Amino acid sequence: MKVRSLRARPVLVPLKRPPVSASGGIPAAALVLIDLETDGGITGHSYVFAFASWALGPVVGCLQAMLEMIKGDALAPLEIEAKLRARLTLLDTPGLVGLALAGIDMAAWDALAQAHRVPLVTLLGGALKPIAAYNSTGLWLKPVDTLADEAEALLAEGFRAVKLRLGRDDAAQDLAAVRAVKARIGERVTLMCDFNQRLTVNEAILRGRALDGEGLYWIEEPVRHDDYEGYARIAADVKTPIQTGENLVDTFEMARAIAAQSLDYVMPDVQRIGGVTGWLRAAALAHAHGIEMSSHLFPEFSVHLLGATPTCHWLEFMDWAEPVLREPLRVKDGLAQIPDRPGAGIVWNEDAVQRYAA
Repeated sequence: MKVRSLRARPVLVPLKRPPVSASGGIPAAALVLIDLETDGGITGHSYVFAFASWALGPVVGCLQAMLEMIKGDALAPLEIEAKLRARLTLLDTPGLVGLALAGIDMAAWDALAQAHRVPLVTLLGGALKPIAAYNSTGLWLKPVDTLADEAEALLAEGFRAVKLRLGRDDAAQDLAAVRAVKARIGERVTLMCDFNQRLTVNEAILRGRALDGEGLYWIEEPVRHDDYEGYARIAADVKTPIQTGENLVDTFEMARAIAAQSLDYVMPDVQRIGGVTGWLRAAALAHAHGIEMSSHLFPEFSVHLLGATPTCHWLEFMDWAEPVLREPLRVKDGLAQIPDRPGAGIVWNEDAVQRYAA
């Protein structure tokens, strides 16, 4: 079976709870939907998040250019990924080019699993099993007195864990936010927090110490994502585990982060780490170092990947693609069940795709 063509469709999807974090707001999900067609009648599906509407066009352009590099090649994801990286050596593959490469890789793996008539997790050697998930679709930087009610609403959607965004100018307000949510949900619920790279290292240490003992499961990305030495200082001085990794652009960066002792947990993003192929490398690295590995965004793919990850930890549930999917991923009693369908299980809701076309 060989690669025949690729269709890339940009969409702007409305968000149920538009994010407002320390790193800025996202009014709508700028997605590029990818259909990788083969000459065997099988089409692999994936999508990438372009971050902003202005980036949709460049991502589509990258995808179309990469198709010309692999058109006619066998549907062998590892070979396709290696070929693309070799062809893009001078340009390098972080940024928008890397997102496009990951999107093709994800679609190729989806097509291959469909060809074998098995779920993606099965093709990767994992099992169809429930994966612990937390609701990450709310608790943005809002007035403190609104957060407890929203936490309850998020839990009512089938979860036993939620993530709270921090990073206010006033550290006392961050502490008040944690206490307000924790007082309402109690010890029965897992609460994570995320600073979205808002702080300096010294501020992170001070706020981390203040948050120690407040019952947080982890503190995520308190400082700039690539300041591994700074993270090492924070991890050494703060008792609450430090979570990072969503901005790692490859496993070489992940190896540097681990060597610097900059993290307690790691949570790669499938489109930044290099698609399914990059995730598998990251999972092996996390396993070798005994580090629990969670996901970032893309729950439709991530739930399969976590099912094949030896140190599987938490699935971050985000519903950003849900409006354009015919069968969105569901969570019940805090667990996401891997779909028992060929591939990643992605089928587009074509009416919605047309409605939200950019």
